[in-house]
Amino acid sequence: MSTRDLYVQDPGDSVWKVPASGAARFSWDYDDGRDRLLALYQKGKDKQWDATLRIDWGLEVDPYDPLGTPDESMSLYGTKYWDKMTEKDRGEMRQHYTSWQFSQFLHGEQGAMVCAARIVESVPDLDAKFYSATQTMDEARHAEIYSRFLQEKIGMLYPVNDNLQALLADTLKDSRWDMPYLGMQVLIEGLALAAFGMIRDTTTKPLPKQILAYVMQDEARHVAFGRMALRDYYKQLTDAELREREEFVIEGCYLMRDRLRGLEVLENFGIPHDEAAEFTENSEFLHLFRKLLFSRIVPCVKDIGLWGERLQRAYVDMGVFEMGDSNLDLLMAEDEELAEKLDAERFAAEEEVRTAEVAAAIADGAAED
Repeated sequence: MSTRDLYVQDPGDSVWKVPASGAARFSWDYDDGRDRLLALYQKGKDKQWDATLRIDWGLEVDPYDPLGTPDESMSLYGTKYWDKMTEKDRGEMRQHYTSWQFSQFLHGEQGAMVCAARIVESVPDLDAKFYSATQTMDEARHAEIYSRFLQEKIGMLYPVNDNLQALLADTLKDSRWDMPYLGMQVLIEGLALAAFGMIRDTTTKPLPKQILAYVMQDEARHVAFGRMALRDYYKQLTDAELREREEFVIEGCYLMRDRLRGLEVLENFGIPHDEAAEFTENSEFLHLFRKLLFSRIVPCVKDIGLWGERLQRAYVDMGVFEMGDSNLDLLMAEDEELAEKLDAERFAAEEEVRTAEVAAAIADGAAED
């Protein structure tokens, strides 16, 4: 079956072309480079993994309850439409919501892969090119994983959300080499990390928990890379240049905030647009979700030196200003530790099964003697 047959809505042309501008930069300076960045590059090489082997794809997923999250997480919960739904209808809505969420993850990961490749092309420093090359591979793996999960376990996809597509276009069209860092590493990756983390920490299903934990282990390195590169570079910019980048961040944050309402799902169930928008705005869960989504972005933006008055006012308006004091290093360390803990638990369980099999074989052999 073609992927296009699994789309709930027509995704349009199979290829989206974004006009590119800017220079491809080569560096003939093959000195060692920055120690911190080279250490991250080494870590990126050491931490490569195979999605076919590390993830247990044999785990069953109920497409009508893929995540096991509470019904309150759906913005339709508690409305007259929800009360009229049968359990079958509610199961189908859970399937659609999960498909919509993970489809945006998939499209975002493809965008991250393209942006990482663009950074390899355009960034002037060789140490940054080296690390970006490892990130390009990471993002390809993530797109592979989400695509497989959607096609094999959920059975449907949603097209890319308009706001996500707009931010990807703005990020890729800009000729300045630092903009793919800012748009992808800070905004899109930062928001994705928070979304992944909230689902990882609330799902009761083992396969999506594995997927999200392992992807987040990679993403923690990517955000660290963006912080290192931009913090160094932005110290050299004029106030006017910094204000331009703050405007980009403000617009991008509003786009990303508005992206996460999932109106496409409600409209697909026949709910008028205005009512769907009202339900999402009144959803307590969505309010909390939106706020947590900026837990990775706001401290990162502050850390790299973009913290002008207008940007601060925008974050006050979004209700996320206090996120600027979050400990980003601690959050990233926890992401890596959770993935390692999950690995340890899986390997221990597998070793226990192997030990039992060996013991049973020895016992059978002794009985035959």
